[in-house]
Amino acid sequence: MKIMMISSNTAVSPYPIYPLGLSFVSGALRAAGHEVRQFDFLMENSSMESVVKGVREYGPELIGISIRNIDNVNILNEQFYIDTVRDIVSAIRTVSDSRIVLGGAGFSLMPELILQRTGADYGIAGEGDVLMVEFVNKAASGTWPETRIIGPTERLSGSRIAAPYYDHHLMQHYLKSGNIASVQTKRGCTHRCVYCSYPVLEGPKIRQRDPVAVIDDIKMLSERHNANYIFFVDSVFNDDEGAYIILLEEMARRNVNVPWTGFFKPKGLTDDIVSLMKRTGLVAVEIGSDAACDTTLRKMGKGFSFQDITDCNDLFARHEVAASHFYMMGGPGETEETLAEGISNITGLKKCVNFIFMGIRILPNTALEQIALKEGVITPDEDLLKPVYYISPGIDKDLLEKSMKEAFTKTRNCIFPPDAYDSTLRMLHKLGYPGTLWNLLLADKKRPARKQHDAK
Repeated sequence: MKIMMISSNTAVSPYPIYPLGLSFVSGALRAAGHEVRQFDFLMENSSMESVVKGVREYGPELIGISIRNIDNVNILNEQFYIDTVRDIVSAIRTVSDSRIVLGGAGFSLMPELILQRTGADYGIAGEGDVLMVEFVNKAASGTWPETRIIGPTERLSGSRIAAPYYDHHLMQHYLKSGNIASVQTKRGCTHRCVYCSYPVLEGPKIRQRDPVAVIDDIKMLSERHNANYIFFVDSVFNDDEGAYIILLEEMARRNVNVPWTGFFKPKGLTDDIVSLMKRTGLVAVEIGSDAACDTTLRKMGKGFSFQDITDCNDLFARHEVAASHFYMMGGPGETEETLAEGISNITGLKKCVNFIFMGIRILPNTALEQIALKEGVITPDEDLLKPVYYISPGIDKDLLEKSMKEAFTKTRNCIFPPDAYDSTLRMLHKLGYPGTLWNLLLADKKRPARKQHDAK
């Protein structure tokens, strides 16, 4: 079957991210013998005319649209993405009668609401690697589902997660936006953070891909696509079960050393582990600190203290790894007292960059939704499709914003609002400097070598 897969993502903060979920599904469809063309809305300058042209020229029998995010989760600069998907669907309808299927992490959070709002024909809720292949195989024989939403179903084991198909033309576009290529080593999250949708989307158990296959992806990205900076997009790279250690040891065994970064939790690491990471190319880390004092950390469902955050930060500093922390102020348990303590804690961290968000986007089927209902922050009839933010009843919203502006805007390594330096990063990437913002901002770090081919 001839299929067009469209990435609808338009988010560029802090930098554009390669549509990896789309590539996993495309790889599975190609392996099943179907013809697939990937189309990236962001690469086409978010142009509806380009969508129409692409559909008309390719003439697909089926069209899939991937939804990565519902919105940008930034209360101070809200961007809602689902109406863009609705407009893409409408544009397709002007030139094609092909049926349209939605999928992706964002869609799977609220499939019924999003399908209704966009007017697409079907939706895949959950992992599309198998569900989309089954859907297409049946569609090729003229059999269509009786229900408009398919799934979710039993999650794939790690060994059944097939390799993604990285489109070369698409990859080159994203490499020019920071030279960062996305790789997934595992799915699932064992943590119980009150706000997080990862356990809902990927399940509460770790499902590790074959480390050999992951390293094959890295080598292929380096050799075929000229990617020289890898972002491991796992929900948490340093998982409690030690799957990441197995990967690192295999990378070391195969002499893989490519600059890389990923998401980390601030507990469980040692000098020996970080040394192993450095041997394989670790240059920067994103630490999910999330809250800034012990009281709010407990309320957020975190299994670590602020001392653990400090120790983790110091550990990476000793090894000269650029570190960034992300915080959501105003969460459960926040008061004027915890805010003052949190500000003191954040500004006291050295040799790192801190990104600070205000409030927490409430998502369905999370513990935060139940907290918000109990505290009267939301009502049972709110569908949560349009962004709704949790701010603790224990603190005034205006005071929260004013206090953070006064504390953080005069502190160089504290970024508030969190997108304040996006334009700076895009300019550095345009000039040919690869990597993350925090790696480029830290004053005592040498700026990475400029990529001359990207700067042209």
